Amino acid sequence: MADMADGAGGAGGAAKPDAAVVRDALGVGVAVGLSGFAFGVTSAGGGLGLLQTCALSLLVFTGASQFALVGALAAGGNPYTAAAGAFFLGIRNAFYGLRLSQLLALPRAVRPLAAQWVIDETTAVTLAQPSRRAARIGFTVTGVTLYVLWNLTTLLGALGAKAIGDTRAWGLDAAGPAVFLALLAPMLRTATERAVAGLAVLLGLGLLPVLPAGVPVLVAALAAPVALFVSGRRGPRETEDKAVEEGR
Repeated sequence: MADMADGAGGAGGAAKPDAAVVRDALGVGVAVGLSGFAFGVTSAGGGLGLLQTCALSLLVFTGASQFALVGALAAGGNPYTAAAGAFFLGIRNAFYGLRLSQLLALPRAVRPLAAQWVIDETTAVTLAQPSRRAARIGFTVTGVTLYVLWNLTTLLGALGAKAIGDTRAWGLDAAGPAVFLALLAPMLRTATERAVAGLAVLLGLGLLPVLPAGVPVLVAALAAPVALFVSGRRGPRETEDKAVEEGR
């Protein structure tokens, strides 16, 4: 029972050296944190000021939502639509928090601070750990490293945007979504999850030329209920077919 209660990533409770956890966490934190430079450049190139760009990284601190917001604004989208799209992308962190709160079991006093670090990268590192101690170390090291580097490189990117020139020519706006997809892809393990992701991509890209900036992201969220509905309908039907086969 103790191993089950202390287990984090379902790895059987096997011990993992603290140094190995720190190494893995630092690798993720540094690799992703450096992409904050691309956000700073993209945000400044899209018309946001230095303070606005830095405030987004300090307060929002979820790369996919930040890139979605500045991308929609740069394309001339309505600010409310852009904010709504960023919000729906970021709401996934609330579900991460439900899971991580059980695994980490942090003291109440630090939970509000820890909530700021509940993002894709910290969740991925935390869930990969075999024990609560390792999960806490992985979460903390990833969170600190990523938060510091992301905000520092955001500042550097915003300051260097003028020197770079046309940011769209460099394609730096694709860095954030690319990192997000790289983290998401290994998590798509079931047919339903892959169907949701594929349908969302089709909706987003297909509606991009015909809808205002920011709206395709909102519509793409419909992929989840559609795929779940189809999967739910297929489940009972497959069960009935199997029963008929066994009856023969």
